[in-house]
Amino acid sequence: MTDDGRTGAGGARCRIDVGVDGGYEWRMVAQNGRVVAVSAGSHAEYGACLADFGEVCARAGELTGGVQHTPGGNGWMWVLRDAEGRTAVVSARAYERHSTCRAAYDRFRALLGELGGVTGSCP
Repeated sequence: MTDDGRTGAGGARCRIDVGVDGGYEWRMVAQNGRVVAVSAGSHAEYGACLADFGEVCARAGELTGGVQHTPGGNGWMWVLRDAEGRTAVVSARAYERHSTCRAAYDRFRALLGELGGVTGSCP
């Protein structure tokens, strides 16, 4: 990772922000500025949020998931779950079409595979 928070994988980067509940949440931002994925939950501490993102990167090959209906049932989203079945990563938005959501899921999985082992600060 470079000093500006970019990785070697197409310029994608992680950003950690304070969410509406006051907790820390990470999001992965593509080189074009679009948010492609977000953490499934928030963390009380910045360090815990950073560690969560590091775990997602380190365990990318172990995460399972796929495309599913949104909770409201009016669109599609993708999710990744850890070995215990907990949701770890979700799509940044809902998609109107299953095929578009599936393509976004596949792109994220490829990007996540390139980011495996990322450590350091996410500005």
